[in-house]
Amino acid sequence: MKACRTCRYIVKEPHEKLCPKCGGELSERFSGMIIILDPERSEVAKIAEVNAVGNYAINVK
Repeated sequence: MKACRTCRYIVKEPHEKLCPKCGGELSERFSGMIIILDPERSEVAKIAEVNAVGNYAINVK
């Protein structure tokens, strides 16, 4: 798995070179993961500044 350095979206396909959501650079070095199911009602999504359903890294290096 890789995570986007810009939006922190986690990409599961190993052949991807750019983030499918924002076009940002991907990194294999990330820590933690949050899963957002309902971004409008989620307090975690608000704190993480995420506005779309998906898996996101907490920290990307």
